[in-house]
Formats: sequence, structure tokens, C-alpha cells
Amino acid sequence: MSQGVIIKSFQNGLNVILDSDIEFETLISDLKSKFKESGKFFQDARLALSLEGRDLTKEEEKRVIDTICDVSGLDIVCVVGKDENFNQMYLKAIQQTSSSPNRNNGQFYRGTLKNGQTLETETSIVILGDVYPGSSVISTKDIIILGGLYGEAYAGGNGEGGHFVVALDMSPEKLKIGDLKYRTEKTPKWSIKPKVQPKIAYIKEKKIVIEPLTKELLVGSLF
Repeated sequence: MSQGVIIKSFQNGLNVILDSDIEFETLISDLKSKFKESGKFFQDARLALSLEGRDLTKEEEKRVIDTICDVSGLDIVCVVGKDENFNQMYLKAIQQTSSSPNRNNGQFYRGTLKNGQTLETETSIVILGDVYPGSSVISTKDIIILGGLYGEAYAGGNGEGGHFVVALDMSPEKLKIGDLKYRTEKTPKWSIKPKVQPKIAYIKEKKIVIEPLTKELLVGSLF
């Protein structure tokens, strides 16, 4: 078999190096073979995935991820890049939703919410996608969005204020934590931006504040 795909492990995930010279269909075939061989080793593990060595379109990246999941049974919770500080912050946030002794205390939703969709859960949730305008996510606990929040989010849906919302791009139409509401001053711009910074919304001094997501916040009392 060709070396079109090389798999290496790193903390909390897998680094998949893709050959940039072979045809894409050949690459997919190599992916299937490689991950079929390794499937029994992973055994439904939850991992982050890093893709390197080849520039992929969004459609190609989705097909690569779907192929890996289909043949190996892996639960890929996010795709990370080369920004190590950013990766560690998000991996830390993901770990917090799944580190409870009760594995049912957190769940993952892979996909984008749009066209007025509403996602409700009684657990903390990690969304692997965007929340578009007109759509909403409601959780009795915490919400982590590995994408953009352009619609509505309601954390602490049981009325408790000690919860938070994290998003890669924080531009909500409406945001609520516990019994407190955060109102944006202007209509959010949710088009693609050249650079975004992960942000966290939480209650501070009896009001909702939105701040850049930093290591200090991640290792502090919020988590």
C-alpha cells in the first residue's frame, strides 16, 4: 500500500498527514485501508483530529472526516490546526464537558444549525459547526460552539447562573445565561471574517460579560 496517509498520535488526538501529490480518490482509498487496519485499536475513542500535508476544500475535508469515522468508529470531536495555544484552549474546553464521572453529562452535536432549527439538551453540549441567525441552542448547563454563534444561545436553562457559552466567533442575536439576558447593541455581522478570536460569555457581578477566551479563564474558577 502507498504511503498516501500517515497517522501519528498527539495528546488528545491524531495527526493525519496526507500526501499532496496523489489523486484525491486514491487518497480516500488509502484512508479507508489505513483506518480499517487501526479501527480495533481506537474502539470508539473521542479524539481531536489534525490534517496536514495537503490543502483541502471544505467539501474534501468533510469527506476525509466522514471516511475516517465510517471505517474506524472514531468520534472526532473537532479538527485542530497549527495554532497550538488555540488548540489547547479548545481541547481543554471539550475535556470539561466529558470529564465528569457520569459520561452522560455532556454530548456532541456535529452539524450547523440553520433555517430556524432549535437544539435543546439537558446536558452540556459541544456543537461542531455554526449556529446561524434565526436558529438557537438551549442547554441546562454549558454550551461550547466550535464555530460561529450568530443566532441564539441559552445556557443554564434551568435558571442556574453558573454556566457559560464559548464560541469561536461570538456574534449572537440573543444570549441568555440563567435568568440574565445579554442584548447586542447592533445587528451582528455573521459573514466570514479575516480573523476571529474565541470568546466566552459568563456571569460576572450579576451581569453577562463576553471576554476573549484565555488560558487564565480556562484554568480558573469557571472550570
